[in-house]
Formats: sequence, C-alpha cells, structure tokens
Amino acid sequence: MPARCLHGTALALILAAACIVAPAQTTQSGSLQTTTNQPPSNPTPDTHSPSAPSLPSLQERHPRYRVMPSDVLAVSFPLSIELNQSVTVQPDGFITLANLGSVYVQGETTPEIVDTLTNAYAKILHNPIIAVDLTSFQAPQFTVSGQVGKPGQYPLRYDTTVSEAIGVAGGFLPTAKTQVFLFRRVSSDWAEVRKLSVKDVVRGKNLNEDVHLQPGDMVFVPEKFIATFRKYVPYGAGIALNPSSVLF
Repeated sequence: MPARCLHGTALALILAAACIVAPAQTTQSGSLQTTTNQPPSNPTPDTHSPSAPSLPSLQERHPRYRVMPSDVLAVSFPLSIELNQSVTVQPDGFITLANLGSVYVQGETTPEIVDTLTNAYAKILHNPIIAVDLTSFQAPQFTVSGQVGKPGQYPLRYDTTVSEAIGVAGGFLPTAKTQVFLFRRVSSDWAEVRKLSVKDVVRGKNLNEDVHLQPGDMVFVPEKFIATFRKYVPYGAGIALNPSSVLF
C-alpha cells in the first residue's frame, strides 16, 4: 500500500506538470504561428534596385588583345577549306559567318573567339577545327590631357613611359604641376588612378614613378594652384600673394 501511494502521488505530480507545461507550449506555438511580420529566410532580391559594380579581378601580367569594332579576323577551317573567310567586327560587336549567321565576339581574345566559333559551328559540323587570326586591328593608343603643349591621343607604337608621353604631347606648360595622374581602366566599372611625381624622375630620383604605359592609359597634368587662383583675382586690385606660402 505505501508503495502504491507513492506511485500514485508521483503519477499525479507528472500529470499536473504536463498540464502546466502543455498550455505554455501551446501558447508559445500559437505566438509563433500568429507572427506574420517576420522576413522570409531567403528574401527575393529586388531586381529594380541598381546593383553595385563588381570588384575588379586580378589583372593578367601579359593581357591578350580583345577585339573591337572594325577589327578584321581571318577564320580558317583546315578540314573544310570552303568555309575559310575574312570577317569584320561590326559596330554592334557581331561578325557574320558563312552558313551560320551573326555571332557576338566583341571584347573576346582570339583563343576565346576560337571557342565561341567552335561551339557555334558544332551545330552544323562534326567536331569542327577552327583557327582565328587577327589581320587588322586598332592601333593601341594613349591620351595626354591637361597642362601640356599638345594634349590629345597618340599611338602607343613602342614602350613608352609617363615622362616620355608628356614629352610627346609637347611637354609641360608653365602653368603645369609636375605631379600628374595616371588613369588606367581595369574593368568596365573600375579604373586605377595613380599620382606620380615627374619632377623626381627628371632629377634622377624615384625612377619607379616613371610608369610604362599600357593601351588606353590616360595621363592628366593638372594646373598649379597659383595659376588657378590668378583666374579669380584681378591684376592691379591691390592684393599681394606670397609665393612661398603657396603649396604646389
């Protein structure tokens, strides 16, 4: 009898605890079910909001030339010579191929174009073998702007440094600052900007400042602060300026 009483008492306590805990769980479950303002775990991206430009990737040490409009390509088929052809990259980036139609190749290197054309001709040829040669292309160029004698765009026909580029563009004007900027595009959305001291290069110091140009580079020569300041200060106005207090 005492044992049965103890078991009965324990059973009663367990049932009472269950009755107490069950409403609490129900209440908690109910509160979770009635919460409707929680954001979804995988929200759908907003396709209308402008996306930030992707970070530039690492650059190749010796980048290959990427075709542009007006470039001419010789496309040859060693096993199907009747398909050999010369095509020109149109302003929209497409080329027109025999028995195939238009294929977009702008911005691709010649090895990438080989892959593109191989995949395209695989629709009508069995295991096509294709070679692509660049027969006519736009000459690489660089641009010098700002306070130089002859600002403009120049062909990059040989290895040229920043100081040599400034010389080609007519040299510094008296109003020019000797700290120049080199703009180099690293992707469609990003450009690298470097501040270089040509004065140190001329004096034989910091020769690493005389960077070798790459196609598409732009050298900008800014104006001295004093030259800019004088545009807004009329001469004979009784205003004196101490040149030693001006930072160049």
